[in-house]
Amino acid sequence: MGKYIELNSGNFDETVKEGVTLVDFWAPWCGPCRMIAPVIEELAEEYEGRAKIAKVNTDEEQDLAIKYGIRSIPSILFFKDGQVVDQMVGAASKQAFAEKLDALLS
Repeated sequence: MGKYIELNSGNFDETVKEGVTLVDFWAPWCGPCRMIAPVIEELAEEYEGRAKIAKVNTDEEQDLAIKYGIRSIPSILFFKDGQVVDQMVGAASKQAFAEKLDALLS
C-alpha cells in the first residue's frame, strides 16, 4: 500500500531531487487541508512507483514554508527533478491533482 512521505528540512531536498513529486504544504488546524488529506493518501497509492506524494506540516517546518513562499494552505507544489514546475493553492479535486501529475509524467 502506497503511503505519502512526511517531509522535513532533513529529507526534503533528497526526496524531490529526482522524478516527479507532489508536495502538500498543510497544517493540522487547516480545514481545507483536512478535506484533501484522503485525496492525497489515495494519490500516494495510485502513483506508487511512478511519482512521490509528500506532505509538509507548515507548523513544524516553517523554514520550508518560507523557502517556498507558502502564504496560504493548502498549497500543493509539483516538483520535477528538484525544480518547482507547477503549483496549486487551496483544495482541489483528485482529478485536478492527477491531471497535473500525469502531465509531468508523460
